Amino acid sequence: MRWIRRFFFLCGLLVVVGIGSAWLLLHGSLARLDGKVSSEHLSARVSINRDALGTATIDANDRIDLSWALGFLHAQERYFQMDLMRRLAAGELSELFGKQAIELDRGHRMHRFRARATESLARMPPADRALIDAYREGVNAGLADLSVRPWEYLLLRQTPQPWRSEDTALVIDAMFLDLNSDGANLRELNLARLRAALPAPVYRFLIAPGSSWDAPLRGDALAAEPLPGADVLDLRNGTWQLVYNATELHQSVTDSDGLRNGSNNFAVGGALVAGGAALVSNDMHLGLRVPNIWYRARLRYPDPDQPGASIDLNGVTLPGTPALTAGSNGHIAWGYTNSYGDWTDWVRVQRDPEQTQRYRTANGWETIAAHTELLHVRDEPDQSLIVEDTQWGPIMASDTDGTPLALAWTAHDPRALNLRLIELERTHDVQHALDLAPGFGMPAQNFVVGDEHGHIGWTLTGNAIPRREGFDPLLPADFSTPGVGWNGWLEPTAYPRVYDPENHRLWTANARTVDGDWLRWEGDGGYDLGARALQIRDDLLGKQQLSASDMLAVQLDDRAVFLERWHALLQTTLATAQNPALVELQSAAKSWSARAAIDSIDYRLVRSFRSHVVDAVLAPFAALARAKSAAFELPSAQGYEAAVWTLLQIRPMHLLDPRYADWNALLLDAATKVAEESGGQGKLASQTWGERNTAAIRHPLSRALPNFIARWIDMPAQSLPGDSNMPRVQSPGFGASERFTIEPGHEDRSYLMMPGGQSGNPLSPFHAAGHDDWVIGRATPLLPGPSLHRLTLEPATSG
Repeated sequence: MRWIRRFFFLCGLLVVVGIGSAWLLLHGSLARLDGKVSSEHLSARVSINRDALGTATIDANDRIDLSWALGFLHAQERYFQMDLMRRLAAGELSELFGKQAIELDRGHRMHRFRARATESLARMPPADRALIDAYREGVNAGLADLSVRPWEYLLLRQTPQPWRSEDTALVIDAMFLDLNSDGANLRELNLARLRAALPAPVYRFLIAPGSSWDAPLRGDALAAEPLPGADVLDLRNGTWQLVYNATELHQSVTDSDGLRNGSNNFAVGGALVAGGAALVSNDMHLGLRVPNIWYRARLRYPDPDQPGASIDLNGVTLPGTPALTAGSNGHIAWGYTNSYGDWTDWVRVQRDPEQTQRYRTANGWETIAAHTELLHVRDEPDQSLIVEDTQWGPIMASDTDGTPLALAWTAHDPRALNLRLIELERTHDVQHALDLAPGFGMPAQNFVVGDEHGHIGWTLTGNAIPRREGFDPLLPADFSTPGVGWNGWLEPTAYPRVYDPENHRLWTANARTVDGDWLRWEGDGGYDLGARALQIRDDLLGKQQLSASDMLAVQLDDRAVFLERWHALLQTTLATAQNPALVELQSAAKSWSARAAIDSIDYRLVRSFRSHVVDAVLAPFAALARAKSAAFELPSAQGYEAAVWTLLQIRPMHLLDPRYADWNALLLDAATKVAEESGGQGKLASQTWGERNTAAIRHPLSRALPNFIARWIDMPAQSLPGDSNMPRVQSPGFGASERFTIEPGHEDRSYLMMPGGQSGNPLSPFHAAGHDDWVIGRATPLLPGPSLHRLTLEPATSG
C-alpha cells in the first residue's frame, strides 16, 4: 500500500508540475503591458496605453515611430496569426505543419507571391518602404521582447522566423486569396464545364446574373432570362441520357446550405442625422477564428500638413500591416465589402506542337518561363514544383477540350500592392477619399465613406482593374487573337462612383451595385443574391432620421424576408399530406416567426426545405455536366434562386428530373427529407435554429488539443441568431469579423465590436474581452476606455 500511495503521489506531482510548467510557458509568452522598452530604431518616445478591452492607444512623434510601435504590439499579441497569413500566401505552411499542408502550399505556390512581393516592394515610393521597414523592425523587436516564444510554436516544437519587409505584402496577398476565391478561379472553370454540357439558353437561364431581388446603387433589377423550351432541352424524352445513380442524385449539388459571402457597409448623409454628420456602418464578414483577424487600435501622431494639429485614428488594423484598415480619422469614416467583381480570367494557351515550351501570343511566339519552386516540408524531404508562367499568368488548369489554361489575375501585377491606404489618415472630406480609393493597393472592394459635414460616397478600391476587350470574361478565351484580352488598366477617373445620392443613403452587400459601362468593367465574379442588400436598403428607407442605434438595428436585422415565399410554398406542399411525419412537419412549420432567431423551429425547417428543393431541381443539370467532367461542381450563381423559383412557378415538365412524376412529387420528397433530418417523429420540437447555428470560433491549433484544453482556448459554443440572405449574416464559423457605426467628428457616439479579443494567448486578460458584446449585439464604444496599462517605448541612448 505504501508503494501504491507513493506511485499516486508521484503521478499527482507530475501532473501538477506539468500544469505549472505549461502555465509558466504560456505566461512567458504574454505581451508586455507595462514598463519601458528601448530601441535604436525610434526617434522619440512613444506611449502605449491599454484599456479593459486591450485596445491599444499609441501616441507617437511621427508616422515612422508609430509604425514601429504598431509592429511591436502586433508581434507581441498576434505573431502566430501573422506568420500563418504570410505562409498561406507564400505556400510555406508545410514548413510548420508537415505534409498535411503540402497540397495547399502547392496551389498557392503557383502564384509565386513571395517573388512578386519582392518586386512590389522594389516599386514602392521610398516613404512607403520606410514605413514597412520600420514596421518590420518593430515586429522583430516585439517578438524578441517576449520571455518565451508564442505558445503555438511551443506546441509545434518550432521556432518563429523573423519578419521580413516583403511579408507585409504577403499578408495583403493572403487577403487577395481570401477575397478572390483562393486564387483558383474554380467558378469559371465550372462555368466552362457547365456551358460545354448544356445548350446555351439553358446555361444562361441557370446562371442568370440578376433577379427581382436586385437592389443596386445604380440601375434596376436585370430582366429575367427566358425559360428554355422543350425544343432546346427535354429531360424526359430520352434524347438526353442522364448519367448518374440514385445515390449521387440526391447528394447536395449546391452550396445552398452554406455561406460564401456576407459583408455589409452602408451610410446615410447628414440630412438624415440629428448632428449633421454622416453615419457609416460596416461589418466585414469573414471566417471567424481565435484570435480575430482584426486588432483594435487608436493611433495618434502630429499632422505633418498642419503644425499644431494631430492625426487621431480609431478602428481596426490588420496584423502584418502598418495601416488602419477601417475606421475613422475624426473627419471621415470608411469601411468595405468584397465587391465580387470579376478579377480573374482563364486564358487558353496554344502551345507550339513541335516546341511545347513555346506558345502563341498576339505578337508571335513566346517562350514559357519555367520556375522551380522548392517546398520545405517538415520532417519530410523537400519537394519541387515547376511553375510554367506565361505573359498572362501561370498555367494552372485545362479547358474542357484539354487546352492548357493560364490564370490572369489582378493580384499578380506589381501595381496591385502599395500603401496608399495610409493617405486616408490625412483626408478630411469624401471627395478626396473617393479620389484616393482607386489607387489603393488592395483587393477591389466596395468602399463607402462619410464625413463630418454629412457627405457620403461609394467607389471601388484596387489599383488594378483590367480593360477587357473582345471576349466573354466568364469563359476561357484565346488572348493570342489580336484585339482579345486585357488592354491595359482602367484609369482612376473612370472608376464607378456615387457621391451624395438624392435619397442620402448608400448600401453594399456583395451584390451587384451598378449597371451599364460600370458593370462592364467590374464584371461578375460571383455576386451574392441581392436579398440582403435589398433588406438593408429598405431598412434605411424606412426611417427619415437615423442614429447609431438605428444603424445597429439594421446590422442585427435577422428577419427572414427572403424565406417568406418559401414558407408559403412549404405550407402549400404539406396541405394535403397524409404521412404522419409530414403531418407533424406541417404542424411545426404552420406558424411563421419570420426570423433566424435561436429559438426558432419554423425558420430552420423552411430553410432546410429550400435547400433540398434547390438540390433536387438542379441535380439533373449537374449530372449532365458531371457526365462530361467528373470534377464538375455547380458554380455560384446567386444561389440559383431566380432559375429555381421560375421553374417552381411555371413547372415545365421538360425541365423536371424524370425521377419525379410531377413537380409536387419533387416538393413532397424535399419535405420528407426535412422530416427525416429531425431524427424521427416527436423530435421536431428540439430542432431550433440555435441548435444548428452554434458558434465554432476556434484557434487553428485547438483541434489538435484535448477538448478540455481546446475549450479554454476557443470562444464559447454559443447559439447565434442570423443567417445568409439577411443583414445579420451568421454561421458557426463565419460572420461579422467587426461591426461598427461611426459618426465622424463624434467618435464618442460611435461603436465598434469584435468577436474574440485582442490577444491569442488564453492567459491574457484580453483573450475574450468584448466578445460577449458581439454575441448579444451590445454596442461597445469605439473610443478606448480608461487606461489600465502603460508601456513606454524610448530611443536607445548611445554609449
